[in-house]
Amino acid sequence: MQAFKLLITGMLLLLTAETASNVSYATPADTARVVLVVHGGAGTITRDRMTPEREQQYRAALREALEAGYRVLQEGGTSLDAVVAAIRILEDSPLFNAGRGAVLTSEGTAELDASIMDGRTLQAGAVAGVKTVKNPILLARRVMEASPHVMLIGRGAETFAQEQGLELVPNEYFILPERREQLRRMKEQRMGAVPELQEHAYGTVGAVALDRYGNLAAGTSTGGIMGKRFGRVGDSPIIGAGTYADNAACAISATGQGEYFIRAAIAHEIVSLMKYAGLTVEQAAAAAIHGTLTRMGGTGGVIALDRNGRAAMVFNTEGMYRGYVDEHGHITIQIYRD
Repeated sequence: MQAFKLLITGMLLLLTAETASNVSYATPADTARVVLVVHGGAGTITRDRMTPEREQQYRAALREALEAGYRVLQEGGTSLDAVVAAIRILEDSPLFNAGRGAVLTSEGTAELDASIMDGRTLQAGAVAGVKTVKNPILLARRVMEASPHVMLIGRGAETFAQEQGLELVPNEYFILPERREQLRRMKEQRMGAVPELQEHAYGTVGAVALDRYGNLAAGTSTGGIMGKRFGRVGDSPIIGAGTYADNAACAISATGQGEYFIRAAIAHEIVSLMKYAGLTVEQAAAAAIHGTLTRMGGTGGVIALDRNGRAAMVFNTEGMYRGYVDEHGHITIQIYRD
């Protein structure tokens, strides 16, 4: 048995070494601990497709989210508080596929999913297919803390949101004119790829945080995929697929082709590789994304943060909106592969 474990560990280490040249991750140059990482989705994001004005808008939104979460941590708030604060900013921004600005279903409505997890207790909350909750990440946290359940969906989730006093809005609040136009063009092309959708293909948002008490948390929020039908739900609200946090290893938020992340339980795989194979957060994330996910034919990425404040931001697409802030308040924001 011991020999078998050594063989598996060796194979995993070899895999991470082979894929190291493709890894996109970052840690602060001064070795300060990272305390918060955010992402705004992965996809075909290249400089030649981005105007300077648009890029500045994305950078400003990511910075605002990082500043909001860091302020919470500086004031003694928990990692859960910081994750919620950061994600709310991104849900309220029309730039991302979450909350206001979400992609539309085939019927032209917005259906939102979100989840959150506490690395200290392994408690989690999630919601799927909600249409009137302004900030789904708030509802996911209420499910975790104010109900005996992990996931609520659709009308039942919205009834619970109303009982909890969360802000409700008409579905039209989430819908932008450009999203309606994108859906129209997609239907005209019989669900073929629409060029301007490429950079927003997986515009899910997420955050992972480490607080002064040594606790990790992770959260993810999304509008799903454009033109989705039949009540489709992706990985974002599924614990172990798109979100996971465990103080014994790390916190993860994912973005990408949800069906693949669900089938491979990507978020939990990263935690397992750290706990049982002894990999670092960078190695584990690389093995999951450049190994498991890529071999399956899936695309996307993850942000991850371990209990020592080491961050990994790994993806197999051309870009991922991402950024982090360290314990001294230094902010780094990146968009492209390089």
